[in-house]
Amino acid sequence: MKAPEQYDPSKAAAKDSMPNPTIQQPVKSPAIPTGMPTIIQNHKRTAPVEKKPFQWQFLMPKYWGIWLLIAIIVPLVYLPLRWQFWLGRKLGILIYTVVGSRGRDTLINLKLAFPEKPEVERELMAKQVFVNQGIGVFETLCAWFRPNVFTRTVSISGLQHLINAQNEGRAVILLGAHYTMLDLGGMLCTQFFPMDGMYRPQNNALLDWFIYNGRTSILSKQIASRDMRSFVESIKAGHVIWYSPDQDYGLKQGVMAPFFGVPAATITASRRMAKLGDEAHPPALMALHTYRQTPDNLPSGKRPHYHLTITPELKNYPSNDEVADATRVNEVLEGLIRIDPTQWMWFHRRFKNGPNGRTDIYK
Repeated sequence: MKAPEQYDPSKAAAKDSMPNPTIQQPVKSPAIPTGMPTIIQNHKRTAPVEKKPFQWQFLMPKYWGIWLLIAIIVPLVYLPLRWQFWLGRKLGILIYTVVGSRGRDTLINLKLAFPEKPEVERELMAKQVFVNQGIGVFETLCAWFRPNVFTRTVSISGLQHLINAQNEGRAVILLGAHYTMLDLGGMLCTQFFPMDGMYRPQNNALLDWFIYNGRTSILSKQIASRDMRSFVESIKAGHVIWYSPDQDYGLKQGVMAPFFGVPAATITASRRMAKLGDEAHPPALMALHTYRQTPDNLPSGKRPHYHLTITPELKNYPSNDEVADATRVNEVLEGLIRIDPTQWMWFHRRFKNGPNGRTDIYK
């Protein structure tokens, strides 16, 4: 699969530092054709979705900090996208600078995954990870509260793989990853097909309520990571289900498999998922990649553009070798992440567990 042209932040920085010899009138993006469906009008879902009810405990003083943050950030999504991207860049750099532990974890991960790159390049990559995540905060909130701003900003490749499986009456398990445009990627996917999603409930009750209700505007069904009954129901109904196996949950339900050349604890739940449902029409396992193709310094008058990629189905999966299966999944995800590594959340401790338990690489 040929990767889309990548954005090189170091080249962009050099370009931005050069004086502009002529002053040109910015070229605006083509107007959206009259009558073209908006994101909301074209949104696909399998059933109405109920939101979680508000709880009066959310008004307790321990939640006031979160409410203040929501009150500051959410109104900003009604600014032009170009301004949001600018704020996102500043937010990302601020977090990288202030939250030193996350920046350090990111640099450690990048050193393990890209040992061939010079240190200065890895530092630029680490900063860009946080820049992309800062922008991702605004992309996520827009996906929840102002999705129509992304009308006519998406293209897709590989959709035929999913359609063919659905036409055969099969459910589809989309192996995703924690890209910085996580929720926006889901919203853009539902322009083409309805989708359920698996998630891990937040420890903070207010955050869990806020995030869950935000995602009701995207997903047809949200399945808690331990709610296998709901997952089986979606499989039997032939739904498309997003599931992410790219984080370290230890070896109780996983094995060690290489990820970017580094032994990593890799969850094997997708093997069990692939065996569910009708034996004659087993779920099809594919991978999903979501990618912002435009630079973070969005030109005046321009809209961003996003590309979705769906890979062909993983054939002969699962096999009798769970390590080989985990390795295959990691290889597919790694190949997609390499399209632009800075759009994946490297600040997670992906390599915190080794064959003998916790490692000390993040100390």
